[in-house]
Amino acid sequence: MSRLLRQVLSLDDFEVLARRHLPRPVYGYLAAVAETGASFADNRTAYADYDFLPGVLVDVSRRSTATVLFDEQYAAPFGFSPLGLSALSSYRGDLVLAGAAAEARLPMIMSGSSLIPLEEVAERHPGAWFQAYLPGDRGAIEALIDRVARTAFRTLVVTVDTPVQPNSENMKRSGFSAPLRPSLGLAWQGLTHPRWLFGTFLRTLARHGMPHFENNYATRGAPILSPSVLRDFSERGHLNWDDLRAIRRQWCGRLVVKGILRADDARQARDCGADGIIVSNHGGRQLDGAIAPLRALPDVVQACPDIPVMIDGGIRRGTDILKALALGARMAFVGRPLGYAAAVGGADGVRHAISLLTQEVSRDMAMLGVTRVDELDAARHLRRR
Repeated sequence: MSRLLRQVLSLDDFEVLARRHLPRPVYGYLAAVAETGASFADNRTAYADYDFLPGVLVDVSRRSTATVLFDEQYAAPFGFSPLGLSALSSYRGDLVLAGAAAEARLPMIMSGSSLIPLEEVAERHPGAWFQAYLPGDRGAIEALIDRVARTAFRTLVVTVDTPVQPNSENMKRSGFSAPLRPSLGLAWQGLTHPRWLFGTFLRTLARHGMPHFENNYATRGAPILSPSVLRDFSERGHLNWDDLRAIRRQWCGRLVVKGILRADDARQARDCGADGIIVSNHGGRQLDGAIAPLRALPDVVQACPDIPVMIDGGIRRGTDILKALALGARMAFVGRPLGYAAAVGGADGVRHAISLLTQEVSRDMAMLGVTRVDELDAARHLRRR
């Protein structure tokens, strides 16, 4: 392990290093929150609402972090949330994340707002999931799903909490735009962050050409750097449940709906054919003031006991994962910290992040007095403050 990674003792440490390593606009995109950041902050605060009730004198010497989801066994009860533009913050970032997830036997969701063609990522991790931002018209939706269906992806994740683009003021303050606009300020950011400039951006240009938005549509989108090209942010405000039903009729694989925060929406998604639900407020990047996923989780689990309910948002520790599982989540997905890990240390950084979090889950299970993740139960193991 490198000297740099030996400094990293928790997932939060990756963010400190990534802030130094990345140019301000690139870090600004990865760390961006909506408006005041209230939802982002509460995603973390919500976990402090619960205290553990540990059991003692339990033989935990043979405990296992293994988790079964959709009849597939994973090595631990957490996976990778979709991370847009990860190939801008780390060299070939989507492939780095996919390879690390496959190696560790963990689920990984590839973002539709990515810079590497989804076909390449599916080859690296055939068991990964693909997350789609639905285009604005039915024909474009059908074409995108047909494209995904021709790959090894067998799980389609439809994100439903982006009917319009969020307030981008915080990204603008950091100097980020999509595409990035060449300027003296942007050039200075690159020159003052040479490890990123030579190790990620120029290396990508030399070997693969200018990165483009590859997967929002069935065809290639805008380049990531351009003085004049505009990215096509397709209007999604008219999309409705009939569109989800149409996707269910077209898509033969597993269908997961991401971005649910209400019990009635969860039931509607299930009735439209969803095989699973991810409770999420988009990491606090969309509607500022939206309820934290952990607070919404119990109602969604109660509404849909017959399909797996998962969660993302604010997860930084093994204790966070165990609290979510006790409240009924079947899997917890981690986003920004893994992006920071890839930026700082590439594949080794992501492996280190996985190891840290897996060790925390295992250690915390032992101290809680459980040997399997499916033993976790809110009535036995949690007390609300």
